[in-house]
Amino acid sequence: TRLMLKNTHQKISSPSVSLSDGKFSSYDAFSPALIGSALSSLFLNNVEYSIRSYCFYIIILLTGAGGVFKQVLVNTGTGEMLANYFANEGVSILLFAFLAAVIVRVLQGSSTVAMITAAGITAPLLAVDISEIDKALLVIAIASGASILSHVNDSGFWLVSKYLGINETQTFKSWTLMTTILSVTGFVTVFIFSLIL
Repeated sequence: TRLMLKNTHQKISSPSVSLSDGKFSSYDAFSPALIGSALSSLFLNNVEYSIRSYCFYIIILLTGAGGVFKQVLVNTGTGEMLANYFANEGVSILLFAFLAAVIVRVLQGSSTVAMITAAGITAPLLAVDISEIDKALLVIAIASGASILSHVNDSGFWLVSKYLGINETQTFKSWTLMTTILSVTGFVTVFIFSLIL
């Protein structure tokens, strides 16, 4: 029975079950008796719209796939191999960190996973005596790379598209372009500061 309880607890506490429980328990919190029929009706209409658009499931699917991709890079040693190769070729650590984050971001979509992966594969290249300013610039370079080119494999792309009620073409022209400008501007700023400081 102890093993059965443990298995049941693991299933109940999984992220997808927890998110679904939160969604369904919010129905009770926004019932007409508690907040009035007008607000309750508005809430339920928004919930029905989000369920119909499947945005909730797309976000979970894409984020989970991104985590799997990161773990494949870590377990196969690909990240460390790439880091050592570029270090031997004389590529700047800031450029390498930025490009690593860009590649992971574009391939799998999650900026969080891109930042974690880029930091993990860049870590072996750090010198012991690296200054605090260099660490800060490296963090900004990774964050800039992880912000670039939000497109269809990014849950943020779908959040913007669905919640603003715009189609994919409009989202590419606005959101994707904005994230790319943000990313390139961030990296250029980091590069300039690395030359000055």
